[in-house]
Amino acid sequence: MSAVDVLLPSRAVFQPVVDLDTGHVVAVETHAGPPAAQTPEDPRSPHYPALRIDPAGEDVRRAVAAARATADLRTRLPLQIGLRAETLGLGEAFLGELHQGLGEAGRRPHEIILCVHGGFPPAQRPAVATAIRKLRQAGYLIGLAGLGAVHAPLDLLVEGSPYLVKLDPELARRAGADPRRAALVTSLVELAHRLGVHVLAPGLASEEQVLAQRELGVRLVQGPALAPPEWRPGMRVTVPVAAREEPRRERPEALLGPRVSEFTLPAVTVAHTATADEVLEVLNAETGTTSVVLIDERQRPRATVDRTRFLLRLSGAYGHALYAQKPAGILADVPRLVPRTVPAIAALRAAGQENDRVYDDLVVTDELGRCLGIVRVADLIRSLSP
Repeated sequence: MSAVDVLLPSRAVFQPVVDLDTGHVVAVETHAGPPAAQTPEDPRSPHYPALRIDPAGEDVRRAVAAARATADLRTRLPLQIGLRAETLGLGEAFLGELHQGLGEAGRRPHEIILCVHGGFPPAQRPAVATAIRKLRQAGYLIGLAGLGAVHAPLDLLVEGSPYLVKLDPELARRAGADPRRAALVTSLVELAHRLGVHVLAPGLASEEQVLAQRELGVRLVQGPALAPPEWRPGMRVTVPVAAREEPRRERPEALLGPRVSEFTLPAVTVAHTATADEVLEVLNAETGTTSVVLIDERQRPRATVDRTRFLLRLSGAYGHALYAQKPAGILADVPRLVPRTVPAIAALRAAGQENDRVYDDLVVTDELGRCLGIVRVADLIRSLSP
């Protein structure tokens, strides 16, 4: 029995990452840890596995075990997995073990958000920054956790080019009742938006805390207020809604126009060789998914499957019999690609040039043409409307 096998999947904890704008689950945080009653979402809890005093090898094995725990859950949502900053600073041997283990768990790099947490001394800065860069080059999405409390330099947000930043849980929970903490969260959200980075507020325990984060400009949230400890992918989540929707606060950068990266959501992807039946299985399992991106072995988008058109084709007379075992690409479209640095208004104009696909999801790519996520045109319209 291997060290990973000792970390039983039955002890794995799953939490949904919820998009407040749509009410859908866009990613799943998973880790092999203690019973959920021990509030593992709080990194400062002694029970939080990611911050125990463990050898780096144990940290890597725990991350791999977390990915393996989702293998039987039949979800293609991106996984968010924690990793200690100190582990990243120990060199390529650990990164190689991590990459191999996650691959054996059946997940490709672009389907995983590696959320780096825990502070590190200044002397480890070069090693940590190098490791983050190499993970990004391999295709992993990077998250930086504990923002607002962890001992890590803010300019790592520039050098590391993370996909998302995760607020300190205690800061997120108390921001709604403490004006000074609310001011700090607002500043961090402003900074993240200017850098084209998502903000995630974890550990929210009440409806008031969720609504407070929404008012402060946070779009991605997680915590007991949204899902019970026994939550698993496919189960429903509770999304609090304000009694009266207040107008969104105008951000200073609105005059310049936000970039498309601000609206990017994790993409649900399958190999471009997948059959129509495999794509149908993904859409049935993830009811909030509006599209599936077909990617090649280098994580580059080859085609997109629009949920509505795809299901209409399969539900027609003999549709399933005709297409189920054929490549899904037959029922797919050429992907509408937008670089992550493109202004949102330019992306919206590009979407309007195709009358028959005006509301299709856009596929956001990085500098190497790899899939970073999708943007829903409706989000662009809402954000740019006066």
